[in-house]
Amino acid sequence: MNKDQYDRIVNNIKQTLDNYVAPAVAGHGGIVNFVDFQDGTLTLEMSGACAGCAMSAMTLQQGIEGIMLSMVPEVKSIVGVDDPNSGVSPFMSHNYDYNPDDYWNDDKDDNIISTDR
Repeated sequence: MNKDQYDRIVNNIKQTLDNYVAPAVAGHGGIVNFVDFQDGTLTLEMSGACAGCAMSAMTLQQGIEGIMLSMVPEVKSIVGVDDPNSGVSPFMSHNYDYNPDDYWNDDKDDNIISTDR
């Protein structure tokens, strides 16, 4: 493969990431960055909320890989690496303190154990 072919493939990969992958993972606070493409293997950096998230492997293998394999035929496999500098927690967080009394009802006369407040 010459430089022009390589550049075309990488451009296709980056456009696919921007147009199809980024909007999907951004909804969960995730970011996926291009790292490298060699011998059919695409390496992506899982950043933002994707870094360290237990579900990022599933997102990579069952979501992103399917998109890439169908849209960029030169991609044969995908490898993901976590961004070691990501400052985003991969866990859902709330801007308030958790209080179990907001969710649990210990009233013995009531059959409701939890509430959806």
